[in-house]
Amino acid sequence: MNECAIVGSGLAALVAYATLRHAGVPVGAIAVFGTNADPTEAWRVRAESIRQQRMRSESDGHVAAASWPGLAVREAWTRRRPRPLWQTLASRYHPTVERFLEHAASVREHTGWSTSFRLARVERVAAVDGGFEIDGQGLFRHVLLATGHPGLALPGPFATDPRVVHAYQPHEYGSHVAVVGTGMAAATEWLNALAAGSEVVSIRRRPPLRRPLNVDRPLFSKRGLAGFHVLDRPTRAALLADLARASFPPGDIWDEPLARAERDGRFRVAHAGDRLSREIDQIICATGFRRGFAADPLLARLAREHGLENEGRWLVLAPDSTVPALTDARRTLALAGAQAQWAFPAADTIAGAKYAAHGFLGRVCRSR
Repeated sequence: MNECAIVGSGLAALVAYATLRHAGVPVGAIAVFGTNADPTEAWRVRAESIRQQRMRSESDGHVAAASWPGLAVREAWTRRRPRPLWQTLASRYHPTVERFLEHAASVREHTGWSTSFRLARVERVAAVDGGFEIDGQGLFRHVLLATGHPGLALPGPFATDPRVVHAYQPHEYGSHVAVVGTGMAAATEWLNALAAGSEVVSIRRRPPLRRPLNVDRPLFSKRGLAGFHVLDRPTRAALLADLARASFPPGDIWDEPLARAERDGRFRVAHAGDRLSREIDQIICATGFRRGFAADPLLARLAREHGLENEGRWLVLAPDSTVPALTDARRTLALAGAQAQWAFPAADTIAGAKYAAHGFLGRVCRSR
């Protein structure tokens, strides 16, 4: 039986792989199964599609196993200027997408990712005595499922409209653009379309929610997580649903250009359900991703075949992101990324990926 497998080949998978390697787990003891040899590929396409320039995360939002040195320190050292250090002390440092991707490429190269990677689309993981069988790829004692988001979300009324493109798909901008949504991607697309010379209509069900981060800072701390983990199931699910509401940060970087465009008659708000003007030649759905384990074929099958517990759209996990019914002293099944929110509310962030990676590492090391 093999030792470790990571199912998925995105950023959460790279974080987990780097964490295992940093702790001394040999390249030959880890198999990574996925559809992208480059773990940044899917994320990069989405970032490029919305013309994202900077990360919402801060200095420690990188994929290396060790928190130090963060991206701010690396940038200050490379450029021989202290400004990134002052910015990170004030929680105002946000690395560029380019710098983030450069660092991810370096981590990928130095950890041996390419040696462990196997091109395969895994459709089934089944529990066996002492481990797990991965879709004909072999038996493994410890498995981390980092399958990412289960697909782009398109609201029903727009699913078949030929004018529709999702914000996370490559696109240019029409003359008269309607943007559906009020989150980070929507706010970015308002500015992108205005900069391209478009007239923009913001289609929304409610006013935008302004948050510096998707999840409140206390929920990234040990103390905050301890309080989160003792919540009863309905309360925890309700909190997660609230945190999943679309938001973008406060600040003049958004407010000033939107106010100026509104004064010029180039930006206006419409409510969902209003009939769109015939002059609208493009509809951009900045509506994020499909949600919940049931939308992921691999997790849905796993839950069905093994009778896993769930609360609403979340699989019930232990605090270390493992699946209790399938984890014991001999074997581990854990989740990382968006589907691991039951253990870590900001599971779809780099910080969340690191949280799940360290939980998985603890299980692997315990059995070695």
